[in-house]
Amino acid sequence: MRRVRPAARELLGFAAAGLCAYAADLGLFLWLRGPGGLDPLTAKALSFVAGCTVAYAGNALGTYRSADAGAFRLRQYAVFCAVNVAGALVQLLCIAVSHYGLGFTSRRADTVSGAGIGMALATVLRFWGTRTLVFRSQAAQAAPGTGQATWTG
Repeated sequence: MRRVRPAARELLGFAAAGLCAYAADLGLFLWLRGPGGLDPLTAKALSFVAGCTVAYAGNALGTYRSADAGAFRLRQYAVFCAVNVAGALVQLLCIAVSHYGLGFTSRRADTVSGAGIGMALATVLRFWGTRTLVFRSQAAQAAPGTGQATWTG
C-alpha cells in the first residue's frame, strides 16, 4: 500500500475535522432554531462556538497530535477561535462586497459569494492560521526541518 505524504495527511485531517465541525454547527443551529426556540443570532453564536470546539478537538487530537498535545490549552483554543472568527468575517465580507458593492442581490448570488467564494477563501485562511498560529509547535515536531505536520489518526 502506498504511503500518503505528510502534507496530504495534514490536509485530509484538517478537512475531516472541518466536516465534523460543520455538521455539529449546522445540527445544533437547526435544533436551537427549531425545538430549542432560540432567535437566529443566539442560535448561530452558540452553534459557532460548538463547531469551533469540535474543530479544535479534531485538530488537536488528530491532525496535529503529538506526545504533548493531549491536554486542553486555553490560549491555543482562544487563538483557534480567533482564526475561525477571522474566517467567518471573510465570508461576511464576500457577501457584503457582492451584495452591496457589486449589486448582486439575489439569494443565489448571496449563496455563491458567502458559501462558495467566501467559504473557499475562509478555508484557506483557517488552514493557514490553524497550522501556523495554533499548532505551529506540533507541526514543527511532526516533521523536523520541513514545517510539515503529519496526521497519525
